[in-house]
Amino acid sequence: MVSSSVLGFPRIGANREVKKAVEAYWGGKLSAEDLIKAAADVKKSSWTSLKERGVDLIPSGEFSLYDHVLDHSAAFNAIPKRYQGLGLSALDVFFAMGRGRQAGGVDVPACEMKKWFDSNYHFVVPELSEETDFKLLYNKALTEYKEAKEAGVVTRPVVLGPISYLVLGKAAKEASATFQPISLLPKILPVYKQLLSELKAAGVESVQIDEPILVLDKGAELDKQYASAYAELVSVAPKIMLTTYFNRLDSNINFIAKLPVAGLHIDLVRAPQQLGEVLAAIKSTPIVISLGVVSGRNIWKADFAAAIKYAQTAITALGADRVIVATSSSLLHTPVTLANEKKLTEQQRDWFSFALEKASEVATIAAVLSGSQDPKVAAALEANKVSIAKRRQFESTSDDAVRKRVAAITPDMYDRKSPFATRKEVQAKHLNLPKFPTTTIGSFPQTKEIRTARAKLGKGEISEAEYDEFIKKEIEMVVKFQEKIGLDLLVHGEPERNDMVQYFGEQLTGFVFTQNAWVQSYGSRYVRPPIIVSDVSRPTPMTVKWSSYAQSVSTKPMKGMLSGPVTILNWSFPRDDVPRKLQSQQLALALRDEVIDLEKAGISAIQVDEPAIREGLPLRRSDWDEYLQWAVDTFKLSTAGVTDATQTHSHFCYSDFGDIFPSIQRLDADVISIEFSKSDMKLLHTFKQYGYSNQIGPGVYDIHSPRVPSEQEIIDRLKTTLAIIPDHLMFINPDCGLKTRGWKETEASLANLVAAARWARVHA
Repeated sequence: MVSSSVLGFPRIGANREVKKAVEAYWGGKLSAEDLIKAAADVKKSSWTSLKERGVDLIPSGEFSLYDHVLDHSAAFNAIPKRYQGLGLSALDVFFAMGRGRQAGGVDVPACEMKKWFDSNYHFVVPELSEETDFKLLYNKALTEYKEAKEAGVVTRPVVLGPISYLVLGKAAKEASATFQPISLLPKILPVYKQLLSELKAAGVESVQIDEPILVLDKGAELDKQYASAYAELVSVAPKIMLTTYFNRLDSNINFIAKLPVAGLHIDLVRAPQQLGEVLAAIKSTPIVISLGVVSGRNIWKADFAAAIKYAQTAITALGADRVIVATSSSLLHTPVTLANEKKLTEQQRDWFSFALEKASEVATIAAVLSGSQDPKVAAALEANKVSIAKRRQFESTSDDAVRKRVAAITPDMYDRKSPFATRKEVQAKHLNLPKFPTTTIGSFPQTKEIRTARAKLGKGEISEAEYDEFIKKEIEMVVKFQEKIGLDLLVHGEPERNDMVQYFGEQLTGFVFTQNAWVQSYGSRYVRPPIIVSDVSRPTPMTVKWSSYAQSVSTKPMKGMLSGPVTILNWSFPRDDVPRKLQSQQLALALRDEVIDLEKAGISAIQVDEPAIREGLPLRRSDWDEYLQWAVDTFKLSTAGVTDATQTHSHFCYSDFGDIFPSIQRLDADVISIEFSKSDMKLLHTFKQYGYSNQIGPGVYDIHSPRVPSEQEIIDRLKTTLAIIPDHLMFINPDCGLKTRGWKETEASLANLVAAARWARVHA
């Protein structure tokens, strides 16, 4: 009999209950007890909903109030010294690590964040050293298993594996120069053994241990560590389902097949080609195979026929009792339920499947493979067949004008008219910026008033004209604030924008939008990714109106703000019927038109943000070249149509760029801004290694924290940066947009930034 499994579930609640509770706690409006209760209610609802949909193996332990990797660090006592001895509760220490804290005499910055593999989810990076004293402060997996059991649901606890946890970590400042986090494996294994033995003693039959680094090239270097670690763990643990996702195992399957684990999960949505090799490797072993045939990363309805075909191949090789049908990864990356969408057309609703619907999909596929005679299962199978056929018919249509324009792209369209050195001189005269020019990344605080006005417009409670007048006043206020505080290159603040991707998608053809399809990005920050359903084009200018208005109320130069083609693609739910390259090219051509129109409207600096360009990098190095070629080309295609006098900017955040730095250089943006503040400025070493000929704005403070940096703190960062980056190439800016911050902290932080820039002009 084939079982069904879900690897993880969204933590946010169907109506963002967790976000609201967490932010109320941060604001002092909710007690810790009430926060924990709100979380417990969401967990219970998730578990019971999965059970009602017929899922056999239901996850627990993966819920988090902020981030599951941060949970792991907190539970295992991997708490940096700066958060200890502050008189804070364990919960407040946890949040301080995630977002920093500046209250009650406590002033600590947040830990570094990174993207979770190639997703838009951010995890909090563990800080480790020889001094890290691992111990189990609390067994979160056990606690949630018991919670679920009390609610009448038997679950399979989820635990981040020891080797992935260590490899995802970084050396703390106090670590020795040669320290590698993986060297702590002998120290952390006893804690895992305690955790797993407690689960087994509580009656847990199987545990899901996530080891996603097994899909990376570096996994091949850790075969001995995997062999020794899992030989120890299996002796005390429940049955172990070793879980991988987001890519293929490749040669790593050769040592994985020898591990004494009960099961292995593979992702067949992202890497279907690995099935044959994996089946051959485990056939002679007792290992159960879990097949990720329902996407945990996209929102398209699963094709039951294709999924069943993969599963039948596995059944033929291993037998039905050794096959589990599952989501490809945790459903963390998908919205909670399609039931909350009231404005989609009937046709659109028929295309999509969110987390709860995906749970029904895995249960139905498993039932079909198990020979179910239930009429409801047969009806679901037939309905899926009809639905997929209709979607394929829709996908076969295309916009000939868009396709012809893509086909007509020529090599000269990727390059600016002159090299950077020439452009820099022209721009210096045109913009007349001082040494160490100051700017921001684009957005300013999205206040309650802004959100209320947008909501009223959507409900028809105010007219378009009334809304426009409101936005004009907001823009003028932001511009005057920037002038008063002394910033040099201004922005309009983006009060009209709901999200940096959604805003553009709403003005382009080929997109569909949701009301409540929220997905966690980090902490309490959720986004509603637009969905690309057909060919993309720009009917009319998207940003010219508001950028032009902002320029009209200031004599200082104004930056136009756009999201780049690769970022719009990666932060949307993309089509799965055409290549990502084609989708990115279509987006680039639409943005190229916008960039040219902004220049014609008198905007002399234009920022095309690509924070997701590193995120989209394939997880296997052998796949990099093709991606980097089209990703960089499409950025260049979007920006290269302007004259030398127009200064192009781009922004990147929370990613390791060292391994693709030559591609960052090839973007040929006049100015790039990069996150430096939370990563111990480690990118400076990359700049020292490669050099960088164009201008750069290293983010001098962390906007993802409410903490206000002091003037001296920013000066100290500038001193460190100037040891490597030439002063004539340097901009000074925050490390990201200010949308999520409040005005009080924004004013104070930017005042200190401007003061630090004045210091630099005198002393550097």
